[in-house]
Amino acid sequence: MAGMTRTFGLAPSLDEIETMARAALARLPEPFAGHLDGVLLVIEDFADADTLADLGIADPFELTGLYEGIPVGEKHHASGTMPDRIRLFRAAILDEWIARGDEQLETLVAHVLIHEVGHHFGLSDDDIEALEADA
Repeated sequence: MAGMTRTFGLAPSLDEIETMARAALARLPEPFAGHLDGVLLVIEDFADADTLADLGIADPFELTGLYEGIPVGEKHHASGTMPDRIRLFRAAILDEWIARGDEQLETLVAHVLIHEVGHHFGLSDDDIEALEADA
């Protein structure tokens, strides 16, 4: 980071992170964009204790995002199910952004969002990493 100066002000709010995430969603090409209409986007500071426990994660800073729902290929149009949602965790994203030090926050938010969109389409972490490496 030699020669790089970062000015710190107020941390971006939940609304500002949501604006970045929605902008990233708007840039998604088809067929992805057309399959996201019913997916909720939720921005929170951290994952709740139950979610962390279910995932076996002790440190809330380790979880930047989460997809909750039934992947596109597994849907059977069952009624009574909760809507799919993508949750992004602001404090964990900001912590990772500061640790990286050389990336735009908008880029990191888009990366986390796209990762969770990949899970909506039933892709594994390895599949998503391979796609990102190719992109």
